[in-house]
Amino acid sequence: MKKILLICFFIVAAFAVYFFIDNEQNIAFLSSEESERVESQVSEIKRITESDSKYNKEIAFLIDMKIPSGKNRFFVYDLKTKKILDQGLVAHGSGSETGIKGKLKFSNIPNSFSTSLGRYSIGNHYMGKFGKAYKLYGLDETNNNAFKRDIVFHYYYDVPYKEKDGYICNSQGCPMVNKKYFDRLAKIIDSSESEIVMSIYY
Repeated sequence: MKKILLICFFIVAAFAVYFFIDNEQNIAFLSSEESERVESQVSEIKRITESDSKYNKEIAFLIDMKIPSGKNRFFVYDLKTKKILDQGLVAHGSGSETGIKGKLKFSNIPNSFSTSLGRYSIGNHYMGKFGKAYKLYGLDETNNNAFKRDIVFHYYYDVPYKEKDGYICNSQGCPMVNKKYFDRLAKIIDSSESEIVMSIYY
């Protein structure tokens, strides 16, 4: 009996070590503060997805506005394995600029051209002035005007594909990405049978 318990202990210990190493390797490019923000957002997203079956319980999109726009800050996150699967650049709204380097402001007011913080549900796609785009529905008080403001998820050719020093172009409040990155994300959205939650945080 002791031998069986000892074997079980080593199996559990080996699994724990493997999981820790794998997880650390996956998020090694994030600072400790960025990792904490991810964990905090994931907890809130799980609360939403577990309370309603219409939401995707496996994949979420995370956008960390604390990270400069010239660096990867749009993350595809696997809620089951706790891994970041993909990453890319994303623009924020011109109305979120403060004139102070590294500091942004946010608004839910129509015509503010600002990014709104909060969780969004990604809706159906349509063909608009930027090509294929996805409707966004705000799930929080901080972004519940998203649909009224025509805040959507779309691509724009001026958004760089690779990281760069400094900052990239601004949107009119929409999360806006490079066409190549958008195409990868569109495949995830279109293949999902349930609504994916996107969280924009700061």
